[in-house]
Amino acid sequence: MAGIPIAVDIMGGDDAPAALVKGVAAALDSYGERYHIFLVGDSERISDSLRCVGKLGHPQLEIVEAPDCIGMGDHPVNAVRNMPRSSINVAVDLVKKKRALGVFSAGNTGAAVGSSYLKMHMLPGLERPCIATVLPHENGSFVLLDSGATVDCSAHNLAQFAVMGDIYARTVLKRKEPRVGILCNGTEISKGNHLTIEAFKLLRDVESMNFIGNIEGRHLFAGEVDVVVCDGFLGNVVLKCSEQMAKSMGQMLKRQLMEKILWKLGALLSRGAFREFKRRLDPAEVGGAPLLGVNGTCVIGHGNSDPKAVKNGIHAVGELISQNVNEAIVEQIHHYGLDNLLKPH
Repeated sequence: MAGIPIAVDIMGGDDAPAALVKGVAAALDSYGERYHIFLVGDSERISDSLRCVGKLGHPQLEIVEAPDCIGMGDHPVNAVRNMPRSSINVAVDLVKKKRALGVFSAGNTGAAVGSSYLKMHMLPGLERPCIATVLPHENGSFVLLDSGATVDCSAHNLAQFAVMGDIYARTVLKRKEPRVGILCNGTEISKGNHLTIEAFKLLRDVESMNFIGNIEGRHLFAGEVDVVVCDGFLGNVVLKCSEQMAKSMGQMLKRQLMEKILWKLGALLSRGAFREFKRRLDPAEVGGAPLLGVNGTCVIGHGNSDPKAVKNGIHAVGELISQNVNEAIVEQIHHYGLDNLLKPH
């Protein structure tokens, strides 16, 4: 088999399977023979969509039948357990059976997390998975984790998220000494709840990490931190608020610029800057967020992922595999004794 084998949950997403198949076609066009892609879902609908984009019978594509699909409104854990032939379960099974090395899904996030956690299991020394979302700030970007995988966390979980975020920032984002902070309601050591206070005590003893302590919400987009650690409940709220604020600010600015002729002219002259600004805020540029900690590779995209997002999501899976991120996580945790240090008391 030529190329990195990746399973794609073709039935996951608001515009499945059409957007997913178009994204797969775009990935083939952009990356040549780098990937061998399993298209998991309703084989008849997948074939019809492939025919529309001229990729039916492509040698780097393989259709895998999965008659069921977990909807966005389905209870994730129950659906994962009761629908073994759903597209996300079959896609993750391909990774579990070593036919594929990673999976991309734009479907039900909870189902993708649950299926990966139950079937792939956790990497040695790790307890719970986390979703690592890269967000832009004034001077570049930072990674927020957890942004939705583990809602109820222990301090032990937060400390392990920090370790994974640190390694992800070093490996994927190429930060030499990433600044790691706990999202809190104040920077003082005494601030926060029991969860953040206990996590602070664990992380201040990790000498290998550039732990800067507690950070407030105002620090996120000011370029003062590279890795932001919090529980999945808070992280998901921050993520959704940030995405909508970016959209709303763009619409507000657009309306203001259209009010006066001189402003319209200024906007016309600044089209390039606005395009670049929009590109930096566009989630499709990243493609999706990796689920870190599981013994496999999974990237989760937005439910409204368009073909561009799907293409970039598939490439994100390939990059995580190529750069051996999971191996780096296990190696560094063991090297610094963090698997023992971070065990709950």
